[in-house]
Amino acid sequence: MAEIIVEHAVKKFGKFVAIDDVSLTVDDKEFVVLLGPSGCGKTTLLRAIAGLGMVNEGRVLIGGRDVTYLQPKERNVSMVFQNYAIFPHMTVFDNIAFGLKMRKTPRDVLQERVETAARLLHIEDMLDRRPGTMSGGQRQRIAVARAIAYDAQALLMDEPLSNLDALLRLEMRAELKALLGRLGATTIYVTHDQIEALSMGDRIAVMRKGQIVQVDTPTRVYDLPVDHFVGSFIGNPPMNFMRASVQKHDGALQARVGDLYITPPDYMLAALRPYEGKDIYIGIRAENTEVLSQPGAGALPVTVEVVEPLGAMNLLTILIEDNVLKVSTHPDFPVVAGGQVWLLFPEAKIRWMDRDTGRAITPELEQVVA
Repeated sequence: MAEIIVEHAVKKFGKFVAIDDVSLTVDDKEFVVLLGPSGCGKTTLLRAIAGLGMVNEGRVLIGGRDVTYLQPKERNVSMVFQNYAIFPHMTVFDNIAFGLKMRKTPRDVLQERVETAARLLHIEDMLDRRPGTMSGGQRQRIAVARAIAYDAQALLMDEPLSNLDALLRLEMRAELKALLGRLGATTIYVTHDQIEALSMGDRIAVMRKGQIVQVDTPTRVYDLPVDHFVGSFIGNPPMNFMRASVQKHDGALQARVGDLYITPPDYMLAALRPYEGKDIYIGIRAENTEVLSQPGAGALPVTVEVVEPLGAMNLLTILIEDNVLKVSTHPDFPVVAGGQVWLLFPEAKIRWMDRDTGRAITPELEQVVA
């Protein structure tokens, strides 16, 4: 396996810029997820790395070798597609062995790699069958086994689980993560499913409009979004954003939301001073908002608009002026639609955003982690 480096890649389709000056480094044996909404360029970037669509500008290096203008077969990568791309007229064995045969791999080595990959994917008893008689999950296992058997420097996966039902996706997600961890494969995985991204990747590269807007560990991408888009895209429910006014109150710089004054932590004061007298956004996750059934010091009284029982939690919809908040509580918390509760916003869990640019206002992200 090997390091993958993309340097200032640009890919255009006519006047449309699908990849806009993207740079990304994937370390040897690292699992990186490309995450973003449909049309953001994640599959186009993956295909550029695979050689299925050459970049117009920039470079692609795999294992220290410049492969920018090499054909796919010359890049020593294997790819798993969303639609499986397996041959219905071939047996499972021949599907898994296809790439090895194209490389004219010796028969004994081919046999060993196919059987090993089949065992890893738990399809060793199906090698004589044809894909047409198999389920979607089994066919996806064939596609993954073929990619693994090829023993390439890098494994590229384009939404490989999106055609599976919810329960099977859950099973395959955990199984695939464990498998790739054991193999130590350098992997780039494309998905629009944030749960897959958060649960599987060593790092997540969040894409929007052809650009990578944040690359970090799943925990930091979730807790410390670099802008309004990342916070609102990742999370179910997404991060709440409320309009707040930065102003002096009782001699201190504070953020006013409705009738509530929030005191920023000390490390945020210098960054927030230029915003005095202006509006910003403050963001907080549903699970980080404290909900009280009785009045408390510094708690904001609100009326609950909707209560959604979700089994493991209740999801409350609350209006604060023109801000809509989603707040989670324990399923046993006493609350009904139209009832009143009191909210506390822990300062360490608040994320501060520039209202005009949507970018995070945070001089030193490391200090924000609670």
